Amino acid sequence: MIKRLSIYFKEMYPLLPRLLVGFLLFFEIYFLVILTNNYPSFNIGVQEIIGSITIFLFLMFLRIADDFKDKEADRILFPDRAFPSGKVKENDLVIVFVTIIVVTIVLNLFFMNNLLYFVILAGYGALMSVWFFKKNVIQKSLPLALITHNPVQLFLNLYIVSFTCLKYGIPIFSITNIIILFTLYWPGLIWEVSRKIRAPKDETEYTTYSKLFGYKKATNFILFVMFLDMLTSAFLVYMLLPYAVITVIISYLWLIFKCRQFIDNPERFKLVSKIELYEYITEGTMVLIEIIFILGRVL
Repeated sequence: MIKRLSIYFKEMYPLLPRLLVGFLLFFEIYFLVILTNNYPSFNIGVQEIIGSITIFLFLMFLRIADDFKDKEADRILFPDRAFPSGKVKENDLVIVFVTIIVVTIVLNLFFMNNLLYFVILAGYGALMSVWFFKKNVIQKSLPLALITHNPVQLFLNLYIVSFTCLKYGIPIFSITNIIILFTLYWPGLIWEVSRKIRAPKDETEYTTYSKLFGYKKATNFILFVMFLDMLTSAFLVYMLLPYAVITVIISYLWLIFKCRQFIDNPERFKLVSKIELYEYITEGTMVLIEIIFILGRVL
């Protein structure tokens, strides 16, 4: 079983990179809340580690749940993947799935201060795993799947924000914290849509937004969401380091140029690679600013 699971995780959910993502996401939001709310100090302990591990395990839960949900379709569309190809058995994933649920509940029950928000997050994840009891409706509609499933990132962000606010006595639903929730939500929405936008010659049986709405309309939607992302990111960056806003604006203008190039000549490159680069620059700017402020306080 261990060998089969190692194949699965290597292909579908690389453990060390995803664990790093869990810690980065947790601490990016954690320090954004502290710094933008002008809280004078911070102390990191066991709870922050448990919170980061919760993010890591919850994302693993979603990955395995998706494989269970889409196993019939994946046998046709992605037959070489670990689960539909039989490289990992269903019982293997069931054991991991149950273990994730038990471990995450126990850790949050005994260590964390935001049990209500964990229950909300876990409840939403559970509903996602069963297609909100509307599989025959949602599975057939890509936009409906996006509307019902993608907001999980907001609840994931809220889990981190709530923990931080409760620990330091900061109001949870302030304007700044709501902006933080959405600033760290837009990248997930943008990536989910952009990875399903293809040039006409690259379309297959797989349903994409470009096939449903045309690649031009789908790309313009990305630009609109990117504009919202730029506004919220620029707002938070300005609160911390005003002159760094220029980095966010320039990267967005660059992305507009690349999106227009894609609209004019969709065969030239894959749009998602340019969007990923934009997100790396924007999120990297945010993280770098946080590091500067944190080091300033520590030193």
